[in-house]
Amino acid sequence: MNIYDISISDSKGNIISMSEFKGKVMIVVNTATGCGFTPQYKPLEEMYEKYHDKGLEIIDVPCNQFAGQAPGTDDEIHEFCTLKYNTQFPQMKKSDVNGENAIELFKYLKSQKGFEGFGKGAKALAMATMCKAKDKDYKSNPDIKWNFTKFVIDREGNVIARFEPTHDMKELEKLVAELIG
Repeated sequence: MNIYDISISDSKGNIISMSEFKGKVMIVVNTATGCGFTPQYKPLEEMYEKYHDKGLEIIDVPCNQFAGQAPGTDDEIHEFCTLKYNTQFPQMKKSDVNGENAIELFKYLKSQKGFEGFGKGAKALAMATMCKAKDKDYKSNPDIKWNFTKFVIDREGNVIARFEPTHDMKELEKLVAELIG
């Protein structure tokens, strides 16, 4: 199995095959509209505008599994993102990324790139403390820890990086720029 064998539902209920993105660099991100990391929509949209014509696709998967921070309907979430952040990249149906109802796309991504840490700094420490309070063994499982976890897929469909929400968005853009070529 590879990423191109997977399909996902968009916010209107249409089935989208990931094979539609063959040959593109992809960022797949679980998002939420009411999160402290929600402002990451801005640099994501900036990257999309800068690199989309060169082969970047961003797949936005709203998720309400983390403190209920994406409570709206798919239409409400889409309206928020387009009005507040002028997002133009495809937004999928609100979905689970962990647990028994996790969508196939995130099961696959987690199987390819597990959790590697939150990095350094105050936000990283806060996230680690919060996760440890919920699960003392959080470091050893590949589950998504919070909103705005980003997976980077190269043009051949390989999952090559996982960026936790605490990682520097400039590092994400640097990798995307390298992959775009």
